[in-house]
Amino acid sequence: MEVQAKLAMNSILVQDDTDSFRDLFTTYYPFVVRQIMRIVKEQQTAEDIAQDVFLSFYHTDRTAIENIPAWLSRASIYAAYNHLRSEKRRQNRHEKEAADKEMVIRSSEDAWLEKEAIEGVREVLAKLDERERTLLVMKYSGFPYVELAKATGTEVGSVGTLLSRAKSKFRKLYDSLRGDEG
Repeated sequence: MEVQAKLAMNSILVQDDTDSFRDLFTTYYPFVVRQIMRIVKEQQTAEDIAQDVFLSFYHTDRTAIENIPAWLSRASIYAAYNHLRSEKRRQNRHEKEAADKEMVIRSSEDAWLEKEAIEGVREVLAKLDERERTLLVMKYSGFPYVELAKATGTEVGSVGTLLSRAKSKFRKLYDSLRGDEG
């Protein structure tokens, strides 16, 4: 009988505790959401954080809290800043992962093929005369026709024709070089 009385008393205390929490939740929920909205700026996120704050509040001994609105305000501000920090860390992780994916390590085969192609281009450039080599190298380095004319001692109007001939000659020599090795 004594055990039943204790169980009944505990259930009454739990019921009172639940009712008082429900009242506090209904009263202070809009206040907590507004506090969080000042920091987070997104309604849905603020409501999610507010629920976490009230979950923490529910599990806290409310008899030890002197000023409930101040406690909720402080807890909501801390929770909002914690959310921002975790979002920043998450964003940094995603950016780092994206950067890691972009930075692909070349295989030794790719490096060897690139080196072979560079050597082939250098070999073909060495077979061209000085003016053709200068025109091609300067043009593909971004120089304008005026600079090409000055460097080769030709008229600006002739640069296009000379460049076209140099490209054709280069292409022909490069194709024959690749054909010899393949």
